[in-house]
Amino acid sequence: MATITADLTTGYAVEIRAGNHIWQADEPLDAGGTDLGPSPYELLMSAVAACTCITVSMYCQRKGWKLHSISARYELDKVHANDCEDCDDAEQGRIDRVRSEIFIEGDFDDEQRARLSQVARRCPVHKTLDHGVTFTTECLFVG
Repeated sequence: MATITADLTTGYAVEIRAGNHIWQADEPLDAGGTDLGPSPYELLMSAVAACTCITVSMYCQRKGWKLHSISARYELDKVHANDCEDCDDAEQGRIDRVRSEIFIEGDFDDEQRARLSQVARRCPVHKTLDHGVTFTTECLFVG
């Protein structure tokens, strides 16, 4: 489905490639990076934000609903498990919590607004993160 290649360049800066697209990731200055691009967590949140905007837009297009604009703000933070009232299965220690605000502008009735609120939470990237991911990692040593 999606193949990404990442190569460390200088310091913590990483060049990322997907098909014909090339961009950078890095750590901020206060974390020892050179701030040449977004951090890995910022890239993760940008994937969910982009997917949310695209999913809502596609849904409106399929339904013939007039969407004027959509924007999304996502924030990831680490919180103590016992401080998170909304978190299921919170273990001791810290957990990742994502907060989002989706700004949808258009002429929608109450039923359409309710449906778009559901659709915004069901973009494929959101669902992937929400359901958990299984990693299979193989380290190949060269040289």
